[in-house]
Amino acid sequence: MGRFGQAVGLLCAAAMLGGTAQATSLYQEGSYKALASDQKARRRGDLVTIMVVENSSATSTANTTARRGASINAEVELPHKARGVGIQTNNNMDGRGQTVREGKVLAQITVVVKDVTDNGDLLVAGEQLLEVNNERQQIRVEGRIRTQDLSDTNVVLSTRIADAKISYVGAGDLSDKQRPGWWQQVLTWFGM
Repeated sequence: MGRFGQAVGLLCAAAMLGGTAQATSLYQEGSYKALASDQKARRRGDLVTIMVVENSSATSTANTTARRGASINAEVELPHKARGVGIQTNNNMDGRGQTVREGKVLAQITVVVKDVTDNGDLLVAGEQLLEVNNERQQIRVEGRIRTQDLSDTNVVLSTRIADAKISYVGAGDLSDKQRPGWWQQVLTWFGM
């Protein structure tokens, strides 16, 4: 009996048992990952690591100089006397001001893909909380990432995030000492 005979025999045996053969697909749309493709984040729940590298600085300088002068002279002649009357005013103003602000944040945080837009961009959000010696540091990041900006290891720079919202907040004894007291805030409010 050859191979053909064996195949016919198996089919006959299956028919006699009364069972029907069913095939299910190995392809599952929700969890499919191609063996030859990269493993970049593409779906809700995937993780993306963000390298927060933010430097910001701003300088504003204003110089104002204003000068105004006015004079009025009058002379009155009386018999055998000449009287002179004069008024002179000067108004000088020099104003200078400068504002300098600088900030720098370096951090690494892994966030979760919350949604995927119609064009394939990833909407991500996440936060990280670090507490050391009663000092709490919290960093939050959210924004929109293009998949082509992701590296092969799902890392992206914060400068490549659209609509980025990055907040870095500290709380604790050290942070409290850096804030002015309530009485200083009241005096500042009154301009003192």
